Amino acid sequence: MGAAVAACAAANAAAVLWCADGRSPASARRAERFGLEPVPSLRELTGRADIVISLCPPAAAEELAREVAGHGFTGVYVEANAVNPERTARIAALFAPPATVVDGGVIGAPPVNGSSPALYLSGPEAQTTAVARLFDGTAVRAEVLGPRIGQASALKLAYAGFQKVSRVLVGLSYALAHEHGVEGELREVARRRSDTYLAEPEYVASAAARAWRWGPEMDEIADTLETAGLPPELLRAAATTLERWHDSKDDADLTLAEALGRLASPDRPLDAPPGRA
Repeated sequence: MGAAVAACAAANAAAVLWCADGRSPASARRAERFGLEPVPSLRELTGRADIVISLCPPAAAEELAREVAGHGFTGVYVEANAVNPERTARIAALFAPPATVVDGGVIGAPPVNGSSPALYLSGPEAQTTAVARLFDGTAVRAEVLGPRIGQASALKLAYAGFQKVSRVLVGLSYALAHEHGVEGELREVARRRSDTYLAEPEYVASAAARAWRWGPEMDEIADTLETAGLPPELLRAAATTLERWHDSKDDADLTLAEALGRLASPDRPLDAPPGRA
């Protein structure tokens, strides 16, 4: 997501930088593919950039912001990760003027192959407008929600709670049917109801490969619900379920059968038949 969004920003920015220090070969290939300009250190990046957009796994968001603030960054910091509004406020407090923090949330698939995600922004008007203008005429649809830090984060988590927990429930439903030998019948029932995620079981393997990122996001949503006086238990349970897929991290070759087997019993060999551990 980060590299693809940065590539869109390049349409209206003088340069788009990325920090190569500590990044994987896969990250380097993505950056090269999208034509981003490498810099050797975060210190150099923060010294040259007017706007920094943070798009990373939720667990790393606060530490990354602390590093950027520690380098004396004075521009606009866009906190665009799937973190709860309270964490966003804590992140904003890390930066001293003249630096400004904008709250952001991306909803949708990365802007490649025809996808057009929305980047929702909230915070000071001048800065949110400047960030939105970076994406004028690109596949990223930037929308300003209002002046309050936390609005964009809340919208992102409200949507992600529905979307991702629904996928977890699909996995549980097919795992249960698989254990009792009626997976095909469940698929046929779902086929007659094309308006349900149950009609897309193949997506379960993709969800399993992303569980390492989705799990912490479920905890963020649960924290947000709890702060609002709403019951967080469903999201906590979703996070616990996603932990069973943790070892499937970014496994593009994972099959539906393998994902269901690992969900039903995380210690079972992936080729074991239903009903046997």
